[in-house]
Amino acid sequence: MDEPTTRAAKRAATAQRILEAAQVEFGEHGLEATTVRAIAGRAGVDPSLVIQHYGSKSDLFAIAARLDGDSTGGDVSGHLFDVLGVRLSGLPPETRALVRSMLTAPEATRAMKDFLDERVRNLARTSDDADAELRAALTVSSILGLTIARHFLELDALADISESQIDTVLRPWLTAALGEDGGDG
Repeated sequence: MDEPTTRAAKRAATAQRILEAAQVEFGEHGLEATTVRAIAGRAGVDPSLVIQHYGSKSDLFAIAARLDGDSTGGDVSGHLFDVLGVRLSGLPPETRALVRSMLTAPEATRAMKDFLDERVRNLARTSDDADAELRAALTVSSILGLTIARHFLELDALADISESQIDTVLRPWLTAALGEDGGDG
């Protein structure tokens, strides 16, 4: 890739390097244990540039841990199976940072709660079932629990899930949680 040549391009490239370094640091150490110096060291910049670009460690965390909203595209089960597949494979750095910090940093707690509440509302809107919101909350919570158990606690039983097990165990479990019978509704 070509080196940025304009001042604005260099500034943007530096900001991006800092952001990516912050996501890794927050993901590995959480908000509280991550330092501006560690972020700067990983990004290969002076610590003052971290503050210059992002204001404070908390402001940088808010950006680094921002999760994009998911879109179901109308296929709720398919979308949730895709989400489950992502959560079983590697976690994006912003997800790792937010999950690692959500129980110790109020900023992360709020961000995760807002994100998950939105996921629950979106999922609940796809069903006319009287218990749609509860089912949605249980489904979202289960996927979060699976994410934590696999990537942070490294539960032995979740370490080597095969494609076959995803199809024969996890898909039916998720379908049952949604109150579906394998149909579209």
